[in-house]
Amino acid sequence: MPNKKSAAKRVLIAEKNRLYNRYWKTRCKTAAKNFLAAVNGNDQEAALTRLNEAQSALDKAVTKGVIHRNTAARRKSKMALKAAALKKAG
Repeated sequence: MPNKKSAAKRVLIAEKNRLYNRYWKTRCKTAAKNFLAAVNGNDQEAALTRLNEAQSALDKAVTKGVIHRNTAARRKSKMALKAAALKKAG
């Protein structure tokens, strides 16, 4: 337990931030999983739609300071490569 009033406030703020960050990280992971499901199902149209949604979620998470911009760039790049491979194979 914190001893000072300001420390108690920081505990509340940290918990609020933790929940906010968890929401955005979960949103990014779900979007990526949906994209991978479309790729594994060999559905080009759905994969491109899911790719746009996943990239948008990652960009928003970067804007909000939840994940680092290089992390988002790396994940977007990997997804784009999978989408390109699916397009080339199909």
